[in-house]
Formats: sequence, C-alpha cells, structure tokens
Amino acid sequence: MGKVKQLAGQTAVYGLSSILGRILNYLLVPLYTRVFLPHESAVYVELYAYMAILAVILTYGMETAFFRYSETHSKPKMVYSTAFNSIVITTILFLLFTLTFRDSIASWLGYEGKTEYIIYFLLILGFDALSAIPFAWLRAQQKAWTFAGIKLANIFINIALNLILILLLPYLYNKYGWSWLGIFTGGKPEVSAIFISNMVASFATLLLLWPAIRKASLTIDLGLWKEMFLYAFPLLVYNLAGVINETIDRILLKHFLPPETAIHDLGVYGMCFKFSVFIVIFIQAFRYAAEPFFFKQAKEKDAPETYAMVMNYFIIVCFGMFAGIMLFIDVIKYFVGPMYYAGLPIVPLLLMGHVFLGIYYNLSVWYKITGKTMYGALFSLIGTAVTIGLNIFLIPRIGFMGSAWANFSCYLLMMLLSFIYGQKHYPIPYRLDKFFLYLTLSIALFLIGSKIHLPWLGLDLVIKGILFVFFFIIVLRKEPELRQALILAVPKRR
Repeated sequence: MGKVKQLAGQTAVYGLSSILGRILNYLLVPLYTRVFLPHESAVYVELYAYMAILAVILTYGMETAFFRYSETHSKPKMVYSTAFNSIVITTILFLLFTLTFRDSIASWLGYEGKTEYIIYFLLILGFDALSAIPFAWLRAQQKAWTFAGIKLANIFINIALNLILILLLPYLYNKYGWSWLGIFTGGKPEVSAIFISNMVASFATLLLLWPAIRKASLTIDLGLWKEMFLYAFPLLVYNLAGVINETIDRILLKHFLPPETAIHDLGVYGMCFKFSVFIVIFIQAFRYAAEPFFFKQAKEKDAPETYAMVMNYFIIVCFGMFAGIMLFIDVIKYFVGPMYYAGLPIVPLLLMGHVFLGIYYNLSVWYKITGKTMYGALFSLIGTAVTIGLNIFLIPRIGFMGSAWANFSCYLLMMLLSFIYGQKHYPIPYRLDKFFLYLTLSIALFLIGSKIHLPWLGLDLVIKGILFVFFFIIVLRKEPELRQALILAVPKRR
C-alpha cells in the first residue's frame, strides 16, 4: 500500500497541473462556443487534430526511451543529452522544411489566404517538441512541483492571451476606435487568436525550462542513440497509432459527412468531445507519475502484485468519474453553447472509451518492462485499422455517432488484446471480479440517472448525488485497505 501511496502522491502533484490546467482551458469552451460558430471552430478542431499526430512523430518515443535508459545506463546525463539533442536536430529540420512550403500546406488543407494559421501551427509544434525531453527529465528527477509549476504557467499565459485577444482588444477597438488596435483585431474575434495564444505560451514554457535544458551537453553518443532509437521506434508506431485513434475521427468527419453539414457537425463533435476531458486529465496525470514508477518497481519481487493493486485503484477512480459525469451531464452541458447540444449523445461512448484507453495504458506495463514493445505497436495498429474502418463505414450512415462508436470499439479491442497477451508473457494477478463489478455499477447508475428528470433541478441533483455516493459506498465495502487508509487519514479528536 505504501508504494501505491507514493504513486498516488506523485499523480496528485502532476494532476494539480493537469487538472487545474485542463479545467481552466475547459472554461474557454463556453467562450469559443459562444463567440465562434461551429464552422469557425471547425478550423481549430481540425488543425489541433493534425497537431496531436505530428507531435508524436516529432518526439518519436524518445521520452520513454529516456526513462528506460536513464535507469540502466552508467551515464544518465549522456542519456539525457543524447535524447534532447536528437529532438533538437529533427525539430529544426522539420521546421525548415515545413515553413518553406507553408503556402502549399495551407492550400492542401483548404486554408488559402490563411497561411498565418499554418505558421502558428508549426511553431507551436516545434516549441512543444523541444520541451518534451526537459519535461521528461523533471519527471525522472521527481521534480513534480517544478513540472507542475511550468505547466500551470503555460496554461495561465494561454488563457490570459485568449481573453485579451478574443474579448478585451475587440471591445476596446469597438468602443474607443483606437486605430493602433487594428494590428491585433478588426473589431471581431478571430480564430487565429487561439493559435497565437498557444504559440506564445509554448515559447514561454521553453524559456522556463532553460535550467533543465542547460543540464544537457552538446554531445550525442551515436551508439547509445541507436539503442534508444531501436527501443523507441516501436513506441513511435504505438504512440502514433494511438494518437491517430484519438484524432482521426475529426479528420474523417470533414470528408465523409454530407458537404452541406460537414463543417458544422465537425465543430459540434469537436467541442462535445471535450466532455471526455475529465477522464483524459486523470489518465494523463497518472501516466506522468506511473511510467517512471513502473520501471522502478520492475526490479522488485512483488512487482506483479503492486501493478495489480495500482490497476484496481485506477479503475475505481475511472468508473467513478464516468458515473459522476453522466449523472450530472444536465448541469455540465451548460459549458457549451446550446447550438452544440446535438452532440451530447456521443458523450457516454467517448467517456467509456477513454476509460478503456486508460486501462490499456495501465496494462501496457508488461511489454514496456519486458522490452516487447513491438506488441504495443501491433495492438495500436490493429486499433487504428478498426478506428479508420468503422469511421469510414459508420459516418455516412449515422453521422458523428459513428465516430463515437468507432472510438469506443477501438479502445475496447486494444484493452482486451493487451490483457490476453500480457497474461501470457508477464502474468499479473488483476482482480477481474472487481473490474466487472465497478463497470456494471457505473453503467447501471448512468442508466438510472438518465431516466431521472425532475422539474425541480435541486431535487434532481440531490437524488443523483445520492446515486453517486452509493457507488463509493459499494467501493468502500469491497476495499478494506482503502477503507482503513481513509480512517487513518481522518484526524482523531483528542
């Protein structure tokens, strides 16, 4: 239990930046959905889908390779320098090539006359890629608070600039007619403000990481780099396939929906997709802490039991979050504008799909610590094939609900494959009985809650709150160690 507490503590700190950051960013959704029409927000949705894919390519698994080799190599600093300098070289080459052909890229994506979108887009990618290994170094050094502080600084800068560029400057321009503000605004909020804000925040992050960057020397051990790259390449395929699974729906929707509704529906889907952010936040925070933790625990005799315990508490949190979000969706939905409510039916599928994805990440420990990373690549490629195939088949028939079903099916299959093969190569005593119990309970509470629509909102929320508490009552009855830990955590009266 002590090891799990250590992991929970690290997850909490990483989660501070992730949760607070995502929540603050999420508060921008009501702004975007009320200022920009669905066809305008579709530009943001589409380009950020491409950004997620390219970000994986630009880091090509070097973060995980860094964790692995910094634990086993006799010169951890050389591992850090090799990984960082490798990313620097490839990022510079990428920017030189893409910026040279920025006009052609803009034309190919259908944004003629909006080349500035592409420039901002590419610079964000470059700055974020250069930040990846320094952030990994902070995680490896267990400098969780420094990591969290820099992440939060990025978020605050991003949000502040969004508010200034989208609200404040257009207001001042329209009210006072200050001509010099025409450099920044024409009196109407522009989607480009989202990209500019992100670009400046990413550059500021790079500056804040300078103390960590300075730890790297200007050298690359080519022999070590070859080893790291061979280890990382399957992870590149794995991560690339994973991010394609996560983003390809927003790319395909534009091409397989009826032309007269495609851009509008893409905007609706992209903004409602953000309701899964709560589970994504937890998964991200968990992965930040878990990856170095799992590698360290691999040396211990009781590692399988530790991994099983971690999984058990992980699914409790995830299924609890699923139940909570769906029980209170009638309140949460007000974060988007009414014109986006048509996308709400996708939310339960996307949420449960992301729960399965989180479990898959947890299960992936077996092929990472055994070095069988090709399995991760294979599962992700299978998932990608399923995602693309189902999207192409379902979108023309049931619209963006098809993308939601494709997302759900992909992550369910990947989770099952990783579990089946993992138990053959590295058996871990997972508690399947508890998995099915909490899965069934969370779905049952969602279905019951979906039938409760009382005219008085206060009473409606009270009843759904009782259902939500019921979930954790069952958990505490089934988890004596967790119950005991909570009892010990409560201060005793003298």
